[in-house]
Amino acid sequence: MRNWNRLFVRQGFLLEEINEGVFDCQNESRENIAFLMETLEELFVDYVLANGVLKILSKTVLESEWLKAVNFDFRGRTEILQSKTLVLKELDTYMAGAIRQLNRLGLTTSYCCDGHKQRHPRIGFVNEVDMEKVKKVLKILGVSRWQIHNQNITLGSDRHQLLDLAEQLSHFSPEMMEESIEEIKKQLFFKELETCLLIDGESGYEDSIREHVLNRLDGLVDHVAVDCKGNILAQKVSGHGRGSVILLNAHLDTIYGFDEGRQILKDGNIWTSSKGILGADDRAGVAVLLELAKEIPNSKFNGTVIFIFTVEEEIGLVGAKNVAEYFLWDVDAAFVADRRDHGDIVTSCGGYLDFCDEAFGTFLEDVAKDAGLEGWKCTAGGSSDTRIWASQGIQSVNLSVGYQNEHTSDEVLDVEACYGTFQLLSAILNEGKEVMKVVRNISKRDTNTFKQLV
Repeated sequence: MRNWNRLFVRQGFLLEEINEGVFDCQNESRENIAFLMETLEELFVDYVLANGVLKILSKTVLESEWLKAVNFDFRGRTEILQSKTLVLKELDTYMAGAIRQLNRLGLTTSYCCDGHKQRHPRIGFVNEVDMEKVKKVLKILGVSRWQIHNQNITLGSDRHQLLDLAEQLSHFSPEMMEESIEEIKKQLFFKELETCLLIDGESGYEDSIREHVLNRLDGLVDHVAVDCKGNILAQKVSGHGRGSVILLNAHLDTIYGFDEGRQILKDGNIWTSSKGILGADDRAGVAVLLELAKEIPNSKFNGTVIFIFTVEEEIGLVGAKNVAEYFLWDVDAAFVADRRDHGDIVTSCGGYLDFCDEAFGTFLEDVAKDAGLEGWKCTAGGSSDTRIWASQGIQSVNLSVGYQNEHTSDEVLDVEACYGTFQLLSAILNEGKEVMKVVRNISKRDTNTFKQLV
């Protein structure tokens, strides 16, 4: 576990993080605070609690250590939830976080059981709860296996996944429950986008944004590592895995650091900075990729997705140039989320250095059109990490993510356009089989042309 806030959410505590490791406990019950203190002391965690503010002085413990400390005999034996104040110590270890979040959203529970490794987890809801809302939440979170009978739900998942469910639910607000599924997904994306825009990290000083991305990827990918240059390299196998290998890329650095005290100003779908750069180049691309990491289990994609979050892109594509070549082996196509404006599919650098074959660009235009995403067209553009992937013989493009006037205090971001990039990449993942087919046809054609020339 990479930070205390995430651990507390997954374990069911309702604490507001003021600063890293500092929490406002005013909205938590005395019983639950006592349970929290008891657990911290058992794990020899140094902390200070004064005037309702908790300050943790130790490094985050492993979640496995926390679970061992709180998973005492007979915990959760009282599975009927009769009190409006949920006492975490009386709930099953793996279910406490999810139950706390469901009740926070107004989906009041009546009983729960995490299955104790012997059966599937179950949750009961009071009669007043609209079970269609419960279904909506499960669909948004990508929970694929569940059964509902009257006011009861059985989840066809391992109890460890209940911890992930609690964390995902923590990003919902009660107001969202009245919105459509697509609107809720969009609002959750905007929350992630804003979080990324608030994290500083100019070239060479990407530590904070790198830690955030690693935190978000935890549990969403099969493998993740940081290379010697500081790039994040991750991999996720989806479906049966026997399909195309797709590279998704954005860069972690911004051209300048953020001005102290700056705020994000929102005028409809247009976001700006109160002073200095906004940093949408390329925080917008980072947010798009993080959202895609969550979306992969819900997609039709069969194959492997490789994520590369590079450092020092703004000062000469330094991070991308230092990615080990073996990590790019077998990649069929690369998609970079780092282009200004909206609707651009950049297929070359200035029209003189091709990033991909014309047929590949045309295929992507067709994917966008078939998905009902208007305005996406192939065009020439400038330099980006796309140049590095193309130099390895990979069919590569750079996609608009909605920002304009980058590197200036006049930088703006169209968040609707940014979300449109996520939608396009989602559509491309769903066409993974066709991506591989197009790439192989291009390769086969080029090989035949070479043979004829020889």
